Amino acid sequence: MFRLEGSKTLAVDLADDAVKAKNGSMVAYEGRMSFKKMTGGGEGLRGMVTRRLTGESMAVMQVTGQGTCYFADRASEINLVSLHGDKLYVEASNLLCTDAGLRTGTTFTGLRGGATGNGLFTTTVEGTGQAAIMSDGTAVVLRVSPQYPLFVDPGAYIAHQGSLQQHFQSGVNFRTLIGEGSGESFQIRFEGEGLVYVQPSERNTIGGNV
Repeated sequence: MFRLEGSKTLAVDLADDAVKAKNGSMVAYEGRMSFKKMTGGGEGLRGMVTRRLTGESMAVMQVTGQGTCYFADRASEINLVSLHGDKLYVEASNLLCTDAGLRTGTTFTGLRGGATGNGLFTTTVEGTGQAAIMSDGTAVVLRVSPQYPLFVDPGAYIAHQGSLQQHFQSGVNFRTLIGEGSGESFQIRFEGEGLVYVQPSERNTIGGNV
């Protein structure tokens, strides 16, 4: 069971089961726990090779035991995501913890990944269970519907889920409109039905601060 202690610490109650978490993110635990570093994000040799080729880096540990384990990372805000047989797409640096039964992998994101500076691939989490994702500041969860596509700054993007198609495009953004932009500006256009998680701060991107 995942629950939040405040907004920046994740508490996971274990009863002889396991979770996968970002390596080094455990800050405290109560009870009996064992920790094991996993190779290639928990996907074995194939996953390790895939991540090296794609540039999507995720060091993972498996926590097993009975009691409560607490996770945090650089005082980041934490958001809980429930999956019911669907798939979550999330930047590796924003993934804190998942149920051990959830499958993780990588998927091609095209030019969007190149713009964020995080590589051309992103991490996928699939199955039924809970995941915890992080944001720099309180994340906003935005709903996309067929009638209303969503445009997102690549540097502020965290994750998305649902039946969404994403398109990377150049265009005008808010900084350009108020005279603070420089060079080419980029956006991600999401279409379909689903949710997009956005943080209120921006990573540096190839196109500058967009």
